[in-house]
Amino acid sequence: MSRSVQWFTKMSSPNSTWGKLKDLALVDREMYRNPTEVKKSQIVMPCHANHCQELSVGQLLKWMDSTACLSAERHAGCPCVTASVDDIYFEHTIGVGQVVNIKAKANRAFNSSMEVGIEVTCEDLFNGRCWKVCYAYATFVARHPGGEKVHLRQLVPRTQAEQAEHSVAAERRRMRLIHHDIMKDILNNESFQKSITEGFYIRQLSSGTESQDLQEAVPTERTQVESVELVLPTHANHQVNTFGGQIMAWMENVATIAASRLCNAHPTLKAIDMFHFRGPSSVGDRLVLKAIVNNTFMNSMEVGVCAEAYKGEEPLRHINSAFMTFEVLDEAGRPRTLPPIRPEPTEGKRRYQEAIARKKIRLDRKYIISCKQTEMPLSVPWDPSNQMLAARDNWVLNHEKNQVSLYTMEEDKSLCFKVEAEVAVPAATAFLLLSDLTCRQEWDRHYNLCELITKVDEDDMIYRVVTPSVSEAGKVQDFVLMASRRPPCDRGDPYVVALRSVTLPTHQPTEDVNRGEVMCAGFTIYDISSSTAKITYYNQASAEVLPYISTDIAGLSSSFYSSFLSCSRFLLEHKADAPATNLVSTAL
Repeated sequence: MSRSVQWFTKMSSPNSTWGKLKDLALVDREMYRNPTEVKKSQIVMPCHANHCQELSVGQLLKWMDSTACLSAERHAGCPCVTASVDDIYFEHTIGVGQVVNIKAKANRAFNSSMEVGIEVTCEDLFNGRCWKVCYAYATFVARHPGGEKVHLRQLVPRTQAEQAEHSVAAERRRMRLIHHDIMKDILNNESFQKSITEGFYIRQLSSGTESQDLQEAVPTERTQVESVELVLPTHANHQVNTFGGQIMAWMENVATIAASRLCNAHPTLKAIDMFHFRGPSSVGDRLVLKAIVNNTFMNSMEVGVCAEAYKGEEPLRHINSAFMTFEVLDEAGRPRTLPPIRPEPTEGKRRYQEAIARKKIRLDRKYIISCKQTEMPLSVPWDPSNQMLAARDNWVLNHEKNQVSLYTMEEDKSLCFKVEAEVAVPAATAFLLLSDLTCRQEWDRHYNLCELITKVDEDDMIYRVVTPSVSEAGKVQDFVLMASRRPPCDRGDPYVVALRSVTLPTHQPTEDVNRGEVMCAGFTIYDISSSTAKITYYNQASAEVLPYISTDIAGLSSSFYSSFLSCSRFLLEHKADAPATNLVSTAL
């Protein structure tokens, strides 16, 4: 045995100095805990619960805020106050007797502010099950007791997970800073204004008879709530300022009442929009809380809440505004369809419009940022085993126009959508025309160019597709897609066209074009009769695909309808050109 091999064997043994150091390093890595991490566990008692024997979201918000504040102060070494909280999505409720586990840790420090991540899980003590309830990001500002400006020391990420949060924290901060400008841009958007003029969003009373929707619409004035709270020492922190979590709990209370007045039922809070604390409140303040339903969508409603404070005869100070999304669940736990609202002529109309804009912004923040954090590679090398997006049964109708329906489904931190309609074209003919992607640019305005790269076999082709930029100054996008077409195996089965991004060594991304990804997409085409087909388009939206459809899902436009209308016209004009007879005979 050579000396080098003997040395390596000796140094690798558990009893060697190197072996001991390696073991210590492994132990240190296994025992590592973020120094800013703070944990809180609380069993849910009846005094914490609502009428459904579930933990009140207001109480949960108080616990989350206090835990996150302790984490921020652990890093800052001085008192901290809540400046803002990003969107919160509540995935599950928590029952009496279950345990709430809250873990907070600072993700990144900036100048005098820092982002704190808050993870909430629930534990059932009887069966040992644990599940995620929500995840939130709060921004805290350090305040020195003497009034001096605080410069925070930077956080150094130690693990891969911390590095990912540290990187994305900068993007989240950018979106917080430009939130107001984004809202203003959307409200000034020409297509948005045009849709309002045409009456697509705002139901206006005509001089004649009212429509069915207007007769059933609930006046927003009926949902108004106003309540006042006196800030006592028990509501304040160690700086004598009102707890941010306490203010949020009071706001959640009046928002729930407003939502209940709309639907005459007990609503469930599903999400809270990003909000900022505009100013402090302290012991002795009278907090005036006002809530009203701003807009209803198919299965959800947005409630706006405003908190203002005063002492004595001084004028009201704006403390905070928040926007909360509620659903009403039936006995099976499915969201109920909500009645439309009739907004007030002036302020009500503004709130109605802004609710639609916020819905689009929520989609962008929730799914585009979550895509930045995913570790799953979207584009995979081409392989015959690549599969299409299978149909699910938990789709939610988002919008319908002239029998063209848009559905959405949230699944595993991704947003899927499908568009469905019937066309007066035989299914086999539609299958042949839609499976040839080079024809798609004739009817799809999102296809600037489509070129065939390679023909794998009769049913599998690889294309390069170029789409327009999502912004005026941005680059165009391209996609390398594998299109697989499959005729039905048996009567009653659909024709299928499946699309998936693939990587090819011959077609690498270039600097002048953004390479986009299609996770799963495609068509299913069913025979309704010998001359009619039901066509459904599916897409599991990636960060690059979402901007093309988010305005439809948010209710800002109905481009999905015009696209499907264009597709229908294309199929009708070219149905005589497709050799459908041969295909039907071979397929069945």
